[in-house]
Amino acid sequence: MNFDDTPQEAEFRSIARQWIDANAPKELEAELSKSSLGRIRLHDRDIVEVGKAWQKKKAEAGWACLHWPKEYGGRGASPIERVIWQQEEGVYGKLTQPFQIGEGMCGPTVMAYGSEEAKRRYLPKLASGEEIWCQLFSEPAGGSDVAGLRTRAERRDGEWIVNGQKIWTSGAHYSDYGLLITRTDPNVPKHKGLTMFFLDMKSRGVEVRPIKQANGMQEFNEVYFSDVVIPDSQRLGQVGDGWNVSLTTLMNERMSIGARLATGFPEMFEFCADLMLEGRPAIDDRAARSKLASWAVKASGLKYTSYRAISALSRGERPGPENSIGKLVAGSMLQDIATYAMDLEGAAGVLTGADEEEARGQFQQMLLSSPSMRIAGGTDEILRNIIAERVLGLPGDIRVDKHVPFNKIPTRGRT
Repeated sequence: MNFDDTPQEAEFRSIARQWIDANAPKELEAELSKSSLGRIRLHDRDIVEVGKAWQKKKAEAGWACLHWPKEYGGRGASPIERVIWQQEEGVYGKLTQPFQIGEGMCGPTVMAYGSEEAKRRYLPKLASGEEIWCQLFSEPAGGSDVAGLRTRAERRDGEWIVNGQKIWTSGAHYSDYGLLITRTDPNVPKHKGLTMFFLDMKSRGVEVRPIKQANGMQEFNEVYFSDVVIPDSQRLGQVGDGWNVSLTTLMNERMSIGARLATGFPEMFEFCADLMLEGRPAIDDRAARSKLASWAVKASGLKYTSYRAISALSRGERPGPENSIGKLVAGSMLQDIATYAMDLEGAAGVLTGADEEEARGQFQQMLLSSPSMRIAGGTDEILRNIIAERVLGLPGDIRVDKHVPFNKIPTRGRT
């Protein structure tokens, strides 16, 4: 692959750079540059409101959701142009965090399975940041087994009545709409009785309860559904075909997470160059250099694996299981780097706060948030199975429940 810009790509990059230079909120650049370790932190501004303003400005100029068709709020740009934009947007891309689930996961699913009316109504407002979307998949009883979900949707007079619970829903507390997978037929095997919908998060019977995280943030939520009414027009795909619909969401999710997940390596390299250990920079220590070299190789591998996925998209292919590689490697790398940084800091690593040195507390936040990164979008174990079975072609795990109706699968306490 040739990584140099073609003349057309170079022109696109120049235009994008000029627009960003003229329009980016440069007063936030310093804060955004220091906020990649665990959480995006703006001291005096609400990240959602600031993000909406930046997203709206981009949309009005044709820079939001570049790869989407123009009629749905995009620019009709190529996958390579999308990458060029992300490179030039740089730290300001962190302001799009509230929209990443909608743009990277929900939007492509609505585009693939929604009616033309739904696509023209919802996608432009998603692209412009007017409406934020979340993804309602995980459940307390299912864990990493998405198909083990128990949230029920029952058809009644042309509508669907939903009851159940979801958990670990990122951004549900500020989302306007959500992509919801439910069980509509418990009498068939678990992967076959599912149906996908989208719903208004302000609907009667929807209750969102934030989950307090170890790092002090509240990004995840529990969501309860009590007799929530969803019109059949908000169904995505056929009744009972929700698993196939969800694969579109999940493949896009792993590509989106794997491409955007910070590993902490640039910050770690700078930290080791500045930190003094026994009178010399930590980077002069042989063990530290060995660690840095290993992470540099992984960071490079992640970069070019992402480019390979982009090349596949440029050929019109759907995101595939190989995108699980980026998320798997980046998640564990994030945790390893944070752990080693805390070891180097020693007792100072427990300190955090605005009055401390900039490095103090940042790796602590990174370490506290890193376990969630190894769960969100598929646990390490799930991703390894996907890579083994669908990329390497190895035999699949034995599944004793594969052909068993969902309501016949034993649960704890049931004989």
